[in-house]
Amino acid sequence: MAKSWKWLAIYAASISLASAGNVYAAEEDKAPDFTPRSYHVAELDSQVLAASSLYAFDSGLDFAYPDAVRGIFVTANSAGGERFDSLIDLVDESDLNAMVIDIKEDFGHLTYIPEEGSVLAELDMGQGLIKDPRAMLERLEEKEIYPIARVVVFKDTVLAEERPELTFMDGDQVWKNNRGESFVNPFMKEVWEYNVQVAIEAAKLGFKEIQFDYVRFPEGFENRADSLSYSLGDYEEADIDPTQKRVQAVTDFVAYARKQLAPYGVEVSVDIFGYAATLPEAPGIGQNFSKISENVDVISSMIYPSHWTSYFGIAKPDLEPYQLVAEYAKVENRVLGALDNPPVSRPWLQDFTASYLGAGNYMNYGKPEVEAQIKALHDNGIDEYLLWNAGNSYSPGVDYTP
Repeated sequence: MAKSWKWLAIYAASISLASAGNVYAAEEDKAPDFTPRSYHVAELDSQVLAASSLYAFDSGLDFAYPDAVRGIFVTANSAGGERFDSLIDLVDESDLNAMVIDIKEDFGHLTYIPEEGSVLAELDMGQGLIKDPRAMLERLEEKEIYPIARVVVFKDTVLAEERPELTFMDGDQVWKNNRGESFVNPFMKEVWEYNVQVAIEAAKLGFKEIQFDYVRFPEGFENRADSLSYSLGDYEEADIDPTQKRVQAVTDFVAYARKQLAPYGVEVSVDIFGYAATLPEAPGIGQNFSKISENVDVISSMIYPSHWTSYFGIAKPDLEPYQLVAEYAKVENRVLGALDNPPVSRPWLQDFTASYLGAGNYMNYGKPEVEAQIKALHDNGIDEYLLWNAGNSYSPGVDYTP
């Protein structure tokens, strides 16, 4: 009963946040036009929004959007540990200018202990990896490093095990993939609300952008959709096929999150598989590149050369980082160019060695390979990017604006 109460508390708090006269509303003159099927749960109060010009949210920290975001991924262990000093030095002494920092990580834990009395405090899902997130952000402000909060959404083993009705069940067991990870159900609005509340709290701390990752169904879900048990929520009666239900749910979440975050003045970005831009949609996981792009400020395709098969006529993509990124950029430019209001493109690039590909299929990545990817983007009119290294050990001596 206590656990159920905790989840009811966050639900009630999120509703009251939207309807009880929150003074931190941004410029908006009417309630969001949520469709009854997708967004009726937490509709913002129109009177609050009407008065919003007088009450813009201010975290108390001042970060300017860089000329072009050039960032690195930072785990919570790094952000809260001794490595943070060297990562700040790397950014401060180069043309890098941003950090993507884990706030809700891959297993579903919050990476800090929420302040007592906050909406998230009752959940008891925080880990004190970042002991003082506000002090961390104040340090980034001092160094003029743009802070992006990474929030892993639908890959969430913690929530899946806590609330099996919000996940996918394999018989009487919570389903896990071959890495032992569980996903929660994108059809469920309660899952949406929880993740948006995490994002709101990150904005209140002072982050200037929320980056949603794992905004999708599990990989290969189309092969197990009929064997697992789960709720379709409000999508049960939708007169569209199962593939489109998944696409609609993922797209609706992104649109919902952006609306709910609008009062806090943060940018909203989404990580997406690179191959999604090359297809009308990725049917199993529910990602439609164009539809997601229409609902975000920034789209971050994960285009690590090691993650491709023989796309673009390149037999061994990891061996040709410039060509792979250049060919991808051409495709993405065409897709985004067809949109009325395209987001900023800010791809994830590879700064790690993919030895798991086996001899002859990979090479050691360092300064030349990282610079080749950056140059390929620039040659195709894309100047923003993020670098991924899971251990945060980035290649020395890189020219980040070659």
